[in-house]
Amino acid sequence: MFSAIRTHAARSCSARAFSTTSSRASDLSKLVLIGHLAKDPESRLTKTEREFIAYTVATKNPAPPPDANGERRPSTATFHRVLSFNENANKYLRTLKKGSKVYVETNFELREPDPDADPTTPQGQRQIFLRHETIRVLNYPKTESADQAQASETAEDKTFV
Repeated sequence: MFSAIRTHAARSCSARAFSTTSSRASDLSKLVLIGHLAKDPESRLTKTEREFIAYTVATKNPAPPPDANGERRPSTATFHRVLSFNENANKYLRTLKKGSKVYVETNFELREPDPDADPTTPQGQRQIFLRHETIRVLNYPKTESADQAQASETAEDKTFV
């Protein structure tokens, strides 16, 4: 009885395709960043006069392990340049300010160097392009007026204590 079921299942599975799309259509290269905007997003133009927004997300690298003396070197930061060509997203990105803590999803593209280019130029080096997909603001930066108000409240609290 079970052998008949196995035979039938084997025949139906060998003839059945699980997807009609090519395997390339499901390939994915994505990078998720959680960090702070290193500066305000900037509006730029391509060679064909198409507007895009460029912004930089700074992420903190974990501190390296202690050396032989037991001392740790300070952790470093990595700066990721992201490009957005989506008009609706660009309107929102223009409103963001330096210091905002953000969650960003990007498409990741690695471009190999041009074999005829000078290795000291960008065209002669491997380049990483991060194309904006989504962004969520986790925290907005504190403004100077809010900092001053908080400092004055703290000073007032100390006088009453």
